[in-house]
Amino acid sequence: MFNRLQLMEKRYNEINQFLTQPEIISNIKEMTSLLKEQKGLEEPVLLYQKYLEKKQELKSLEALSQDNDKEISELAQIEYEQLELTLDPLLEKIKILLLPKDPNDEKNVVVEIKGAAGGDEANIFAGDLFRMYSRFAEQKGWEIELLNAMHGVVGGFSSIEFIISGKRVYSQLKYEAGVHRVQRVPETESQGRIHTSTATVIVMPEVEELEVDVSWNDIKVDTYNASGPGGQHVNTAYSAVRLTHQPTGIVVACQEGKSQHDNKAKAYKLLVTKIYDKFLQEQAEKVGEARLAMVGRGQRSEKIRTYNYPQNRVSDHRINLTINRLDAIMDGQLEIILEPLLNEIQSQELKSEKLNDLR
Repeated sequence: MFNRLQLMEKRYNEINQFLTQPEIISNIKEMTSLLKEQKGLEEPVLLYQKYLEKKQELKSLEALSQDNDKEISELAQIEYEQLELTLDPLLEKIKILLLPKDPNDEKNVVVEIKGAAGGDEANIFAGDLFRMYSRFAEQKGWEIELLNAMHGVVGGFSSIEFIISGKRVYSQLKYEAGVHRVQRVPETESQGRIHTSTATVIVMPEVEELEVDVSWNDIKVDTYNASGPGGQHVNTAYSAVRLTHQPTGIVVACQEGKSQHDNKAKAYKLLVTKIYDKFLQEQAEKVGEARLAMVGRGQRSEKIRTYNYPQNRVSDHRINLTINRLDAIMDGQLEIILEPLLNEIQSQELKSEKLNDLR
């Protein structure tokens, strides 16, 4: 690990030198490439330098602790012990930064939520999940763009698709994919019995059109009337758009735009994202069961979380974590359960990469 850090530091210093040269400054493409590389190296290199400084300071304090002056010796020993405690957390931060990066982590996401088992109650729960993600996005300063929504008969959504845009959205929401289960007494339940329903969540990295080549010649375009809650038509113009990618059979629809042109553009973006996601899923299947067995790497049919309303409890089954703050989580404070999950995933990845013994 330290050999790698030394090479990174050397390259970081080289880039800093290059960025002062007139021929580099005048070459926008080269300058942009170097700045991007510099940004990727900066945090681990600066932490590594901080680590080396602390190690050097420890040596100085160790020497002072052998001083003939008892007072100086004791003070140096106390400082040594306090400083030594800061090394392990710093080293853990460095190790995490050296983990392989997911190239999609910086991207926006397309989220699809569907009511599954449980009929109307499942659709209502899908609506609750949409509200949870919307509130979380709002708190993070992210933006939401609605693509398509099929309203449930008594509320919620049988299906809803939307984009969340912002800084490193995919890195924080990619592990939300899976089956979410709710346990509560529906408003229509006269006997007060607890019902169990489910909704499925799919999280896909948003893809730029240039990243995936999808020809319009392979796409069937259909237009129809946009509909609202209860299935009633909200306009008489054929503004809603359905696209079918004939080679893969993937079908997408969009009716939330202001015009047919707007819906067609949004539907195409959604189609490209789903085609890319299909490719990612096929690649993941080739990785093998050992990788899939890691936290957060399961199949989309995996039950990942249970929301128990009577007990104000949320359980994440992947890490056997239970938190009695359902009301706060459903109000958008998703970090309460996301942070422990992400920490456990990082811990498993550290073990997988065998970095712990490279001290």
